This record gives sequence, C-alpha cells and structure tokens, in this order.
Amino acid sequence: MYYKELEVWKKSIELVKGIYEICNEFPQSEQFGLTAQLKRAVISVPSNIAEGAARYSNKDTARFIDTALGSIAEVDTQLIIAKELGYANNIDAIQILLNQVNALLLGFKKHLNKTQE
Repeated sequence: MYYKELEVWKKSIELVKGIYEICNEFPQSEQFGLTAQLKRAVISVPSNIAEGAARYSNKDTARFIDTALGSIAEVDTQLIIAKELGYANNIDAIQILLNQVNALLLGFKKHLNKTQE
C-alpha cells in the first residue's frame, strides 16, 4: 500500500500543519519545551503511518499504527497542557482534526487486525 494515498496519512499531515500554526503562538520561552515536544509528537504520526505502510506484513504495519496512536495521545495531552497554560486558547478545530485522525488510525488498525486472522 502506498502511504500517500491513505486518508489517515493525508489528515495527519493537516494535523502537523495545524499544530505548527498553534505553536507559532506559544511564548519564545517554550521554544525548547512544550513547543519542541508537541512538534516532535505530531510529526511522529504521519511518519509512523508511512513507515508502517512500507512494511511487508500487516502485523508490522499494525505495530507502527500503535505507535502513531500513542503519539496522538501525546499530542492531545500536550494541547490540553498548552490550553491550561494559556498558550493556545482556540484549539477546537485542531481537536476535531486530532479526533478524526485518531478514529482513522483505529479503523485502520482494526482492518489490519482482521486481515491477520
């Protein structure tokens, strides 16, 4: 399967762009803290989807999708922290996109698991 054709990969790229836009609003003092952590976590999502899709077995692919799901949870937590600290106040749209990516990842994993049986 070619990862660039996967809807989950496309949506995760949108998520990366949205997170980068939000991080631009963070204070300079967070450049090496929350900003860096948030960017690293969100970049991990499409990267793991791509790497998983390049694998030869659905079992290997599912493992990378699990990693992407973990990164989504990280991003969600870090967004909540950013909101609580007053760095990101209007995150509703990005939360919706994050939830869409999460749902697509879960659906993809379910599909992969069915094809392994």
